[in-house]
Amino acid sequence: MPADLGAADALALRMTSLLLRPHPTTRPGTVAEVVEWFGAMQAQDLASGLWSLGARLPGRTMADVQAALERREALRTWPMRGTVHLVPPADARWMLEVTGVRSLASAATRRAQLGLTDADADRAVDVLGTALAGGGRLTRAQCLATLRAAGLDTDSQRGYHLLWYASVRGVTCLAPNVGTEQTFALLDEWAPGPRLLDREEALALLAHRYVRGHGPVTAREFAGWTGLTLTDARRGLAAAGDTLTGVRVDGEEMYVDAALADAPRTPVDDVLVLPGFDEYLLGYRDRALMLDPAHQAAVVPGNNGIFQATVVRAGRVVGLWKRRIARAAVTVTIQPLTPLNAGERARVEQALDRYAEFLGLAPRFDWPVAGEPR
Repeated sequence: MPADLGAADALALRMTSLLLRPHPTTRPGTVAEVVEWFGAMQAQDLASGLWSLGARLPGRTMADVQAALERREALRTWPMRGTVHLVPPADARWMLEVTGVRSLASAATRRAQLGLTDADADRAVDVLGTALAGGGRLTRAQCLATLRAAGLDTDSQRGYHLLWYASVRGVTCLAPNVGTEQTFALLDEWAPGPRLLDREEALALLAHRYVRGHGPVTAREFAGWTGLTLTDARRGLAAAGDTLTGVRVDGEEMYVDAALADAPRTPVDDVLVLPGFDEYLLGYRDRALMLDPAHQAAVVPGNNGIFQATVVRAGRVVGLWKRRIARAAVTVTIQPLTPLNAGERARVEQALDRYAEFLGLAPRFDWPVAGEPR
């Protein structure tokens, strides 16, 4: 019979899975190891993606993480749900073939809305493939200029669609920024030696990594995270076999990494500051374990998919934070969602000190008085 877990135990396991607490079986010490642990980490906002890594690599700076990405320890592409993720380079191609391809199903409809044809999209793939061949690396602006020179219209959202399409087709990928500019490279050149998996193996590995990095989770959450059908999600969970184990959380059947099944459930009392686009909230359909539904509108204003950066205490979201970066300092404005006493505020500032160290800047804190404009 699956073990029954209360909310506190489930939350402790989840934070351990997310590498936000010490894990009994792994101590990832590099960008490559963290990204491989998760399999994919959402990173459409690069600054958020960098801090998602930094929060799990104590002592590392943003420069360290950027250098690791230049060493190709991870790359960004659109492997699932039409959203940019950090993935292990060796896994990018099979992920695109298994999950990324599902986002292509609606691509023709989107092209029709934009006034593009299928021939335009295929032409863009050929043009970018030729322009980037031989180790080339072009900024987004240079890619768009190259497409325009080939007679393709990149106005409005057309350019973005064509760049996205070439990456989901497995021809290009996102290389690290040059300054603030996004860059593109050929996937085959940026990530040679791809891992070869058949579909069953791929579904099993996806399931294991998702559960390992997010559990306890349901089959529906796995389907939602990957964009797979529920049938394929269940197939992957079954194929993962004894790497996973079943638990019940408040009567609901969930999966957890088998390595955590007997791990100690130490009480959660951590204070964390996480970026808006972090797997802590993005990797789930039901966030009630970590987020009071009353605070949902503050964390995701307008329910538009744009998540605010969060302050997390004892596993629960208790506040939001925003940064303003200057030459020598970062000023962080903290907006509590629940009352925080002086000791708790001090712990929040300590957590933000670590973020400032990551940036290499001096920290400054702003706690607006309730009712004051922010």
